[in-house]
Amino acid sequence: MVLKKKKEIRVDAFSLDCQQLEKLQRFSKAEEQNLASLLLHCAQLSNGIQQIQCIKQIMPLVKTMDQSSTCDPMLKACLEILGETYFSLDVKNPLKKVLASSLNGLPEQFMTLAVQSFACCLREELKTTDIYLYRRVLDNLASCMEDFSLGRASIKNLFEEETLLQTVQTTSGLAFILFTKAMYEPAEQLPSLVSDLLCGSRKLAGMPAWFVNNCGALCTEQLSDTVLLFLCHGALAMLDWKNGSMGESRERLLLDIASVLLSLSSELKEASMATSLSRILAIWTNSALAALTSDSPYLRKELNGNSEVVGKLLEYVYTHWEHPLDAVRHQSKLIFRNLLQIHRTIVTGSDLKSDSFFARLTKRLLSLEWHVKGKYASLACLVECLGTEDILQLDRTIPVQILDVMNDQSLAPYASDLLETMFTNHKVQFTSGSQKSTWIDKWHDVWVSPLLVILCEGNHDQTTYIIDYYLPKLLRCSPDSLSYMIRILQASADANLGSRCTRGALGALMACLRTARAHGHLDLSNIMSSGLVSTESIKQGLVHQHHQVCIDALGLLCETHRSTEIVSVEEMQLILFFITYNLNSQSPSIRQQICSLLRKDFMSSLCDRLFEALFPGSSHPTRFTALSILGSVAEIFSAPKGQEQVFRLDQEINSARVRTLIQCFTSTFEEVKVLAFELLMKLRDVAFALQDSESLDLLFRAAMDLSTSTKPYDCVTASCLLNFLAYHEDLQHICLGKWIKNNPQLNEGTSVGTVEKNTLAVIKLLLVNVEEEIFQAKKSLLQAAASFPMYGRVHCINGALQQLPLNNLMLITEWKQIVARLILMSYELSAVVSPVVQSSSPEGLIPMDIDSETADRLQMILNEIQPQDTNDYFMQAKILKEHCKMESEKLSDHKPMENICTETRGKESQICDVTAQMVLVCCWRSMKEVSLLLGTLCKLLPTQAASEPSDGLITVDQVKNIGDYFKHHLMQSRHRGAFELAYAGFVQLTETLSSPEVENLIVTLLCNSESLRKMPEQWLSCVLEEIKSCDPSSTLCATRRSAGIPFYIQALLASEPKKGKTDLLKMTIKELMSLAAPLSEPPSAIPQVHALNILRALFRDTRLGENVMPYVADGIQAAILGFMSPIWAVRNSSTLLFSALITRIFGVKRGKDENSKKNRMTGAEFFSRFPSLYPFLLKQLEAIANTLNSEAEELKIYPSLFLLLLILGKLYPSPMDGTYSALSMAPFVPFIIRCGQSPVYRSREMSGRALVPFVMINEVPHTVLSLLKGLPDSTSLCIRQNNIHGTLLQVFYLLQSYLDSKQLGNSDLEQGLGDIITCIGSKLWLAKRPNPCLVTRAAFLDVLVMLSTHLGNFRKQGMQFFEFWEEMNKVISESELVTGLPYSTAVPGLVPYLQSITRLVISVLSVTSAADVRSSSSPTAMKIAKPSVSIVHLLHYEFHEVRLLALEAVLLWLKKVNAKQTAEEGVLCLLVDLESILLSMALKEKNLECFHKVLEVLYNMDLRNVLPKTECSVKMNPNEFLTWSLDTVENSNSTEVQCMAFKFASKLVVHLLENHQQISEEVLKKWVQQIIYFCGDEQETEMLLAAAEVLKSITSLLLINEKLVLGLSDTLAMWKCVVLLLQNEDLVVRDAAAEVLQVAQTEKKSSKGTGFTFRIVNAPLALDLAFGRLCEQLRQWGQTRAGIPVLLEWLLGDTDPRGGLEPSTPEEDECLFDKGEVNFWAEKLTSARLLGKHLLLLAQATHLALPDGEELSQLSRRAQDQAQLIAQLLTALPPSPEFLKTAEFTNLAIQNEQISLCLKILDLLQSVDKGRDGDLKK
Repeated sequence: MVLKKKKEIRVDAFSLDCQQLEKLQRFSKAEEQNLASLLLHCAQLSNGIQQIQCIKQIMPLVKTMDQSSTCDPMLKACLEILGETYFSLDVKNPLKKVLASSLNGLPEQFMTLAVQSFACCLREELKTTDIYLYRRVLDNLASCMEDFSLGRASIKNLFEEETLLQTVQTTSGLAFILFTKAMYEPAEQLPSLVSDLLCGSRKLAGMPAWFVNNCGALCTEQLSDTVLLFLCHGALAMLDWKNGSMGESRERLLLDIASVLLSLSSELKEASMATSLSRILAIWTNSALAALTSDSPYLRKELNGNSEVVGKLLEYVYTHWEHPLDAVRHQSKLIFRNLLQIHRTIVTGSDLKSDSFFARLTKRLLSLEWHVKGKYASLACLVECLGTEDILQLDRTIPVQILDVMNDQSLAPYASDLLETMFTNHKVQFTSGSQKSTWIDKWHDVWVSPLLVILCEGNHDQTTYIIDYYLPKLLRCSPDSLSYMIRILQASADANLGSRCTRGALGALMACLRTARAHGHLDLSNIMSSGLVSTESIKQGLVHQHHQVCIDALGLLCETHRSTEIVSVEEMQLILFFITYNLNSQSPSIRQQICSLLRKDFMSSLCDRLFEALFPGSSHPTRFTALSILGSVAEIFSAPKGQEQVFRLDQEINSARVRTLIQCFTSTFEEVKVLAFELLMKLRDVAFALQDSESLDLLFRAAMDLSTSTKPYDCVTASCLLNFLAYHEDLQHICLGKWIKNNPQLNEGTSVGTVEKNTLAVIKLLLVNVEEEIFQAKKSLLQAAASFPMYGRVHCINGALQQLPLNNLMLITEWKQIVARLILMSYELSAVVSPVVQSSSPEGLIPMDIDSETADRLQMILNEIQPQDTNDYFMQAKILKEHCKMESEKLSDHKPMENICTETRGKESQICDVTAQMVLVCCWRSMKEVSLLLGTLCKLLPTQAASEPSDGLITVDQVKNIGDYFKHHLMQSRHRGAFELAYAGFVQLTETLSSPEVENLIVTLLCNSESLRKMPEQWLSCVLEEIKSCDPSSTLCATRRSAGIPFYIQALLASEPKKGKTDLLKMTIKELMSLAAPLSEPPSAIPQVHALNILRALFRDTRLGENVMPYVADGIQAAILGFMSPIWAVRNSSTLLFSALITRIFGVKRGKDENSKKNRMTGAEFFSRFPSLYPFLLKQLEAIANTLNSEAEELKIYPSLFLLLLILGKLYPSPMDGTYSALSMAPFVPFIIRCGQSPVYRSREMSGRALVPFVMINEVPHTVLSLLKGLPDSTSLCIRQNNIHGTLLQVFYLLQSYLDSKQLGNSDLEQGLGDIITCIGSKLWLAKRPNPCLVTRAAFLDVLVMLSTHLGNFRKQGMQFFEFWEEMNKVISESELVTGLPYSTAVPGLVPYLQSITRLVISVLSVTSAADVRSSSSPTAMKIAKPSVSIVHLLHYEFHEVRLLALEAVLLWLKKVNAKQTAEEGVLCLLVDLESILLSMALKEKNLECFHKVLEVLYNMDLRNVLPKTECSVKMNPNEFLTWSLDTVENSNSTEVQCMAFKFASKLVVHLLENHQQISEEVLKKWVQQIIYFCGDEQETEMLLAAAEVLKSITSLLLINEKLVLGLSDTLAMWKCVVLLLQNEDLVVRDAAAEVLQVAQTEKKSSKGTGFTFRIVNAPLALDLAFGRLCEQLRQWGQTRAGIPVLLEWLLGDTDPRGGLEPSTPEEDECLFDKGEVNFWAEKLTSARLLGKHLLLLAQATHLALPDGEELSQLSRRAQDQAQLIAQLLTALPPSPEFLKTAEFTNLAIQNEQISLCLKILDLLQSVDKGRDGDLKK
């Protein structure tokens, strides 16, 4: 017998990569075998059979591992490697089945961890895009489902993620087509098969058996939308569309796919599906382009631009080009570009200019408003297709129009991209054409010249965005254009320096140079050395009044394309010059830009300048900027010890500078504290080395005192100090030992970090203190609030925890005890203060009033919250103005505590004066700090993954209890501050629970606790049930927008993993929607109110992103239906929800204009995204409109109409609307028109606005004519005034949009207006007396006014409508304005009617006064040239509203004449002889508005024409008239009148003085006093600006005149006013005052002629120049003897050093949040130093008339006395006064330096005086 040879089984061995092997080696143990070493050994085997034997040993080894191994990172790493190995093996390899079989025996406790590892590997597998690997992916999926429990669990885990499911569907679609293509015969029928499957028309008959068995369901079942989508994708991706062998069936399939995809676009709204659909549509357009290579006539016909398919695709583009998803917007652009290419391919060879498709498309796109973002990308595609020149031929102003929209940041990127496409294409067209030599000039005219005009004169936003977005692209396209820009701007820079509002040519030059250098187009040293740009120009830019010009000039010096470029000495000097005058910027953005730009090479002198800026009293902007730059220096020049460095900041540090930085902790601005702390951390080694133990002890004592201060911001200072000191190695020896008895010291050998050790000790100390204070607060919360509010201690604890490495702590046992005590303390503190914040009236819990009524109210509140607390102050209402002494015996009976600090006990005799504000702040801040602390403690949960389970610092039960705590307080707190901050802590908890680390630790560290995983879901279900229950005993707050309930639900939902199915969100919104819009009347409205409020919060939450968009339509419906509820609470909440939804749909409204064209979308896009709203809104509108049209229900009011019209008013017509869309806007139009009949005025007005976007601009004339014809005739029997009013409003708004449109040619406009005017003429009776309703008469007149105004403008373009104005004259002559009033003033609509008819008169007067009308020989023109009403008649009219309009018109005409903006002859005839009338009005006018306007008109008139008429008009000479003006300033109660009268009086003074007319000294004194009064610190901005304007007007005459016109004291008083205004906190005031110095500098330039002079300056430089110019003027006037003592008095100051040190009154203590003298800008020492600098220079001048020696001695004695007093007061302050008495210490330090400076100058003056005396004796 022959034995058959046994076949040898071949098994391919697996191998691991280097990274996997390193991971296993890290966890392997040489001394014993663990899982890692077993796997490592297995991987090193080269024989597959041996590997099988090794794999079989895995499970026995795993089963020996105990429960604690679940937290072992080794196990997790091994499971990950096993997963990667499994999926790398071939499906036929026996190793794969052996591994699966072994893993089926995995112990249950390790299952979850294994599922996560395998799911992660499977997720990576499914990301495969290589079609040749699809088979392996499918095999792996199949193997997971074949008797492999771990594999099935992994797939189930993955399929819970929608993104993965979509990936699988995509892959399956591709695989189906690929496999079918490989197997289906004949191949030519494959397109027909796919087409039939997509259309649902395929039958099983005749199909191959293999297809019926495997894919039969595709033929017999209704395919879902997603299956259709991915089948389309598979067909497009896997079939070859370039190959024409498929014939007609392929072409039909291509069109069928388009049809299916377009039908799906209205169904698939979910974000990921919408993205996939747009991508597949883009693929279709690529396939269509490829298919066109076959040159098929059928395809050329079906894909032509005018075809239905392309039309529907264009509609898809228009609908989705502003989609909220970036991917959809991008794909829409690709689709549009490909559609253009498709049509271009089809019409190849023909003239594109004359092509109807391109012409129509271009016209439609250009007709859209520029706020439509989709317009830009589409136009760019069109430019690429047709060329820029073809587009510009239609409208040459397109570049300017696009630049004009760049003042909106949301549009600027789109606009700049379009401009780049256009000018790049234009350049290519020019350079490739016949104009190669001359093209650049034409190109500059189109693209560069408009840019330079806007840069010089445009507003701040527009120029900023143009510089950021447009200029770099322009220079990149044409670098040579820079020289053109420089040449043009340099030529006008001297004449156009700019202002505080505009950059001017100089600012534009700086911007261009900065951008060019930053992008590598400019070498600064070359242009400076060549003289192309002077150093003086840059220097002028560095101190320009326009802040952005300063930043651009600085950027020119600091920004360079090459980081290695050497900084020249000249550049460094310019930077130091900039810092001198620009550190103190109030604008946060400017400060940030300064700090960002100065991150470059620094030198010691720069640091000196910055440290000098941190002087006592320096402002917040100065400190912020200086500290930020110093922080940059420390960061840039940081280097390890011993390493060489160009510059080291720590070498510039001394003890004084360390003290300066520490004193920055006292700033009332937290950002300054943070910057100082961060800088000290970078310099801590040298900082601690320069501090002795006594200084550290004082700092620690100050920190502990501040931690219990009643000033809320003091605890932040305390936290900074403690966190800083925690880094000191000897903190415990120096400080803590004195505070805590028996403080256990750690072994010196213990390897514990200094920070952890010190922080633990500090927290222990703070915890002991706060525990004692809580014990005392339980006895008297009033006393606690007044003496030791506990929140400061808790804040310091939280701050200390924040800087700890929570995942790397060593003292685990100690920290676990501390954490437990902290949690318990938090609960106790919360229990003490929560009754206040949970009161139904927390903000008014303890009223400040002491009358009986409020005391009764207080008692009621106290009774309400009494059961929740046992504080003694709840027993009866207290009169809070009385002092209450703390009784020492009550303090002595507290329970003893170990290691107690004696600090609290020292307050026994303290007298407290508590206020309501103190109690409330104490309570809600305590709640805030407790919430933040508990949130921080929750973060300890996942930090111990690599440690033993027992090492966790916080337990599961503690986490659950914290969650319950947050739930309780969010559900019951009424005080917004309290529940918002509880929310902040709760978010930390929910985010911790949903973090990946915790997901892993749920299995490992926390012993498989499913309860922790399910906790958020359980909390959510619980609160939803409570909301639905309507339980009367529920403690949920239904007022205050449901208080903390929305916050609670937000926190739970926002922390749900975004990659999953968001099941909690879906479940919650479904439940809430059912409550918000109940199908039947609910028994209680409270659940509905809660639901509406919660939905509002969810729709507003940006973290939920696009996940809430599918529910927006339901939310809108719920809000509109809720708005009709009879219950106010429901209506109120519905309104709030509606507002949130409008913002979510249309975006955040940036401007104040309610009718802005921004934040809108096309109707097609809106209804495509929310299709269910189309029938809903239409049905709601129809129901209301039908009722309004019936006579019986005319007076019924529909609240929801307002909301409906509001939504519709935000839509505008799509350029394709009505072509292919099933969601046309047209059905809404008749209903909106009918809504104009509403009895509610506001609804009629909104219907007018809502109608505008529904009517295309070319349809407006027809619609207006239709509306006008619907108006009744005078003979009609039934006249409804509401209907008339609504129609007229619709006509008004339609005409307004029509006349404002720039899309119409003159001929179209003239024709349209002609028809409208003719029709209006037939309805003119509505504007006249036969119409008894003044409201509708006014509305008709408003239409006439608009037409008259616009026709007046069109008249200049050759359009003549003389007959129209003749009719207007008739309307005016028959009006009550001429014939008199038969009514009383109480007639409704009388005042609006009079205003409308007055506007018509003014409009007609403006037109008929024109020269061409007056010179016309036309009889009609001659008639209208003689109006029936003059401006004089209007000025004398009895109604002040009429007079006011007339005065405004006169003022406008006057300003036009003064500005030479109009042909003077026509307007001047209207202004003839008005001076006398206005003078009379000034004395008689009683209405304040009119009186102010009269003064303004007189102020703008030429006084040479006014003053000669005062005698005859008002019986006053010019001096008396001046006195009257000054009296008006004093006596008026109106700020506006005071300011205008003051400016007018000042103009009179200047005029009289210039013309050498006598003014009495008394009047001049009075005027000077008024200037001083207007410059007072507390005055309103308007008065300060008026003073600045006056001072500017008198500069040349009085302040810098060669002769002293007024007395020295008055002149110096006015100079002091200039100095005060230059230090005002309001930037606008400072800039206005700086113009005084600009006048002085300009005159100095013109008088000297040569040399550089600053001509436009910012306030800091202006202040320096002011003192210098004043000293110069004293010498010029020969007044130094009398002037120097006055200036020394300014320097010395007139404040008493003791002024700030007196005990504060109770009223002052009540100002809990008063941060002292918050110094936003003014710096006393800055002005003192500048004045001192110029006085020293003046004192050193030769031939100077010095003050009398005795006078100098007297001043010197006074200064010395003050210096001695200040020294005494500084000594009397407590230790660390800079922290404990910050305001007093700062004031004394400032006065000390001022006095020192004064004494220095006095010593110099006395020495000079003595020297002169000695010379005389000689």
